[in-house]
Amino acid sequence: MAKKIVILNGSPRKKGNTAALVQAFAEGAENAGNTVTEFFLDGMDIHGCKGCFGGHSAKECPCVQKDDMCKIYPAIKACSVVVLATPLYYWNMSGQLRTAIDRLFALEENDGNLLRGNDRACALLMAAEGKGFADVLTYYDHLAEHLHWENLGHVLAGGNCDAGDIAGKPELGQAYALGNSIS
Repeated sequence: MAKKIVILNGSPRKKGNTAALVQAFAEGAENAGNTVTEFFLDGMDIHGCKGCFGGHSAKECPCVQKDDMCKIYPAIKACSVVVLATPLYYWNMSGQLRTAIDRLFALEENDGNLLRGNDRACALLMAAEGKGFADVLTYYDHLAEHLHWENLGHVLAGGNCDAGDIAGKPELGQAYALGNSIS
């Protein structure tokens, strides 16, 4: 059965190495019959979580802040798979992605937990100049475990500094295969 997949792209580059991974993944997923919706977070107006515990998960826009997260919440509620895509910044995900992840907490508040479980799965796509992915993988694995999401895996593409460095590398095929494996 076809799945709805949401990609949260936390790269600041629309045509960078993370974007190439996203494109390969999305192509594979769509060729498997799935629907893919990508949010390019750097082009969106998303503010940091206030930690107010004022969210109401059942509302269309569950957070008290009314910014571009209101475009993401309905897609997350309706999807089966959430893909986190990001460059590696100081051994972690980009600030753009971390901010969006923090704001997803509103889907866990008050009216019922609409984020945790619900037969969702997740995947991680990362590009980096180096290869120091261990810390971010620990965070990702804990996040998937906390949310009770099936961890579909990850594609980690080190050795890519300048936009386009990833061209022709095996990680693009791995991203395609990961997307294509979702059914």
